[in-house]
Amino acid sequence: MKNVLCFGEALIDFLHIGATSQGPLSLPEFRQYPGGAPANAAVAVAQLGGQARFAGQVGADKFGDFLSSALEQYGVDTRFLLRHPSAKTSLAFVMLDDSGDRSFSFYRHETADVMLTPAQISADWFSPDGLVHICSNTLTTPAIAQSTTALIAQAKAAGQFISFDVNLRHNLWAAGQADRAVVNALVKQADLVKFSRDELEYLAQGQSEAYLQDCLQAGCALLLVTDGANRIDFYGQQHSGHIQPPKVKAVDTTAGGDAFIGGVLFGLSVLANQQAVFSDATLLKQLLTFASFCGAYAVTLPGAFPALPDQQAVAQLMQQHQLSPTDFDPAFFRSL
Repeated sequence: MKNVLCFGEALIDFLHIGATSQGPLSLPEFRQYPGGAPANAAVAVAQLGGQARFAGQVGADKFGDFLSSALEQYGVDTRFLLRHPSAKTSLAFVMLDDSGDRSFSFYRHETADVMLTPAQISADWFSPDGLVHICSNTLTTPAIAQSTTALIAQAKAAGQFISFDVNLRHNLWAAGQADRAVVNALVKQADLVKFSRDELEYLAQGQSEAYLQDCLQAGCALLLVTDGANRIDFYGQQHSGHIQPPKVKAVDTTAGGDAFIGGVLFGLSVLANQQAVFSDATLLKQLLTFASFCGAYAVTLPGAFPALPDQQAVAQLMQQHQLSPTDFDPAFFRSL
């Protein structure tokens, strides 16, 4: 089994859970959850039984203590979690609509995660034949983008498999929207890229088909395009197609994408021949089906870390949906 190193932000998600009336006021109530897309992905891998590591920086404050403890309690190796002596831990306030879709308000100006420097990145972070997973929130300022570029350069030199969940949060960028050139430069260095449909359309500027072909020509091995509860499209050097994720009642979509990519990373980390996935369309569909059930399970529960499933939870959800052998080969699941 290969190590999966997830790099980026660990932050506090304050999830809106209701309101209390006091006098003439309706006072919003928020519950503190551990979060941050790369941290969520690390927990997703660990919950499934993988070897997950998290590399990033939090503050030397109570929120940083909480995140470090939460990662460890969910089985993530935190030896590369750094603590900034003065910068604070990032916060996000998450509002949910009636369908469970969320919107974010971030408190992330000069916080610990964006203060991580290239000098803090160590060769010890990279294990033989490991996987490195990143998201775009470590591209939002010039300083943290420089650190992310340095990380990818070291990871590629160490022979790591690079996974990139685009995960755009436009309100984190100074211009109010993501810098396409900065994000696309990293897309083309990755082996695996996950976009939402909206993210793909934004980065491709209306030329999605040509854009995807350009990414494959640049060397990307697998491109995944998610669209909420709708079908997931995949594009590879040899195969393309789609799968339909299971229909579930969404309560909180916060960790759905992270659970999905965590399922993919876990599968890649445990397969003896990782490259076989990219040449075998049946095996690839099985892996993506497994991952789609990971994502579907996660949106049925509130919060991020607590919503991420283990293998038993995924297996039970599959049984509820009565998968046929053409949808998913149980032998693949048992092999994980």
